[in-house]
Amino acid sequence: MASRTILIFMSVLLAGCASLTSCDEKAGADVAAVNVKNTWFHMEIADDDAVRIKGLGGRDYIAPDGGMIFVFPRPHVMNFIMRDCPIPIDIAYLDAAGRVLTLYEMVPEEPRREGESDVAYDARLKQYSSKFPAYFAVEFAGGRMKELGLEVGDKLEFDAQALKRRAQ
Repeated sequence: MASRTILIFMSVLLAGCASLTSCDEKAGADVAAVNVKNTWFHMEIADDDAVRIKGLGGRDYIAPDGGMIFVFPRPHVMNFIMRDCPIPIDIAYLDAAGRVLTLYEMVPEEPRREGESDVAYDARLKQYSSKFPAYFAVEFAGGRMKELGLEVGDKLEFDAQALKRRAQ
């Protein structure tokens, strides 16, 4: 009886993932648990330049409990852009302890033009600055920060030390 219950549970779990884009996105992805105002998120980890540059670009869906956490080797003032992002994304820049420094609701921009170089494309996109040296940035589906009531000064809970050790 117990093995049948486990089998049914696994079938439901797999069926759920098959119907959700976010499960496919997370398959094989390195994920960190992040608590934002008593709501748990499962955020993909961007800890090297290749992953950080791509970010959530090209996604047409971000799960309500999904997103990405960017970690850098040292704090610095950073600017994010909406490169190849067809949907709204919320971003919060965090200090070394996970406290919110700045936050933005980023909006999609005109797509890359035919023949447009990477440099020209990036140069015309709006920059969202951390304004202060930040160690982390977290991106959520557009509108999630407002739903959660996230504000400057709030502290997100996650294993900051473990993420810092991974940063390249």
